[in-house]
Amino acid sequence: MKQILIFMSFITMLFGTVQDAAVKVLTVEEYKTQIEAGKVQLVDVRTPDEFNAGHITNAKNIDFFAPSFERQFEKLNKEKPVYIYCRSGSRSKKAASKLSAMGFTEIYDLKGGYLNWK
Repeated sequence: MKQILIFMSFITMLFGTVQDAAVKVLTVEEYKTQIEAGKVQLVDVRTPDEFNAGHITNAKNIDFFAPSFERQFEKLNKEKPVYIYCRSGSRSKKAASKLSAMGFTEIYDLKGGYLNWK
């Protein structure tokens, strides 16, 4: 039993490190500077209702909870940076993990989400 727990901890640590390397959490100032510097893949992972209530200019809405979440992200370029955000940072953190597993190499997450942006 102890060996299984050690093995599971090692696997978790290994894959957590790989995923974390692709994901960078940025402050509002850093995020704003980077998305204003040029055309970027900017994605709001909140629900359509949340998105329609207000969002960052030029963001595309891909709902984290939608069955088509991964399929919609497959349309984006995995080799180019993708900037994601949600309401508070929780969903975008989960989304970033999924995107890393899908092969996205550069993922930027907005610290504190849209609540922090406003």
